[in-house]
Amino acid sequence: MTRISVELIPRDAEALLRDAAEVRDCFPVADTLNVPDLMRFPLRSWDTVPLLHPLMPRVVPHVRAIDIDPDGPLPGLEQDDLREVLVVRGDPPADISRRTFPNSSESVIRRYRREAPHLTVYAAFDPYRRAPYRELEAVARKKDAGAMGFFTQPVFDRRTLDVCMGWLAGETVFWGLSPVIGPKSRSYWETTNHVVFPRDFAPTIEANVAFACDAIRTVRAQGGHVYLMPLRVKLSRYLAPIHDGIA
Repeated sequence: MTRISVELIPRDAEALLRDAAEVRDCFPVADTLNVPDLMRFPLRSWDTVPLLHPLMPRVVPHVRAIDIDPDGPLPGLEQDDLREVLVVRGDPPADISRRTFPNSSESVIRRYRREAPHLTVYAAFDPYRRAPYRELEAVARKKDAGAMGFFTQPVFDRRTLDVCMGWLAGETVFWGLSPVIGPKSRSYWETTNHVVFPRDFAPTIEANVAFACDAIRTVRAQGGHVYLMPLRVKLSRYLAPIHDGIA
C-alpha cells in the first residue's frame, strides 16, 4: 500500500504542530511526516517524534551523518516511539566552528542496523548531483550497509521520474515531489541542487499540482511511496488540490 508523507520544517515546536495539524486537515491521505534536521533551528528532528505522534502515526526524522560522534550515542536510540530514520550525509554547517565528523552515510546506517535493529533505516538518492552510475554505486553501498529503502531528492518531470523508477526498480522508495513556483524557486533548485528542468517546465501552482497528481498515480500503480516537500508555498494551497486530484 502506498504511503504518502509530507516533509515539515522544524522551526519550533509550536509552528511544527500548527503545520502538522494543517496537513492532517487539508491532506488526510498523508499517513507519515518526515522531518529534516536543520542546524539553524534548535529543535532536533528526532525530538519531534513524540510531539507529532498524536497528530500523525508515522514520523521519519532525518539524521545527518556528519553530526554523529562515533564515540557518542546515536540520536533517538532511547526513544520508544521511534520506528524509522532517514540517514543523509549532510552539508557542512555555515558555522565553521560547529564540530562535524568524517562519517559516511554508510557508516551511520551500519551503526543503526547494529545498535538498533528494530528500526527501519532509509538512505538518500539524488539523481542530479553526479553521474547516474556513481549514484547507483552509492545505492549499492548503502544497501550493503543495511539501508532498507530510499528517499529521493524531489523530481520535477515525468521523464526523470520514469528513468529513476527504472533504476530503482524493486527497491522501497519514497519519491520526492516539491513545488517550484516562480523564478526564485526555480533558481534555488538549479543553483543548490543542480536540477535540470525540461524546456517546457511551467513554474506555476497549477502545473506543479498537475505533475504531483500524475506522479502519485504513477507511483501508486508501481507500489511505491511518495513524500511531498511544500517549500515556499502555503501548505493548503499545494496539498489540498493534490488531495482532490488523487482522491
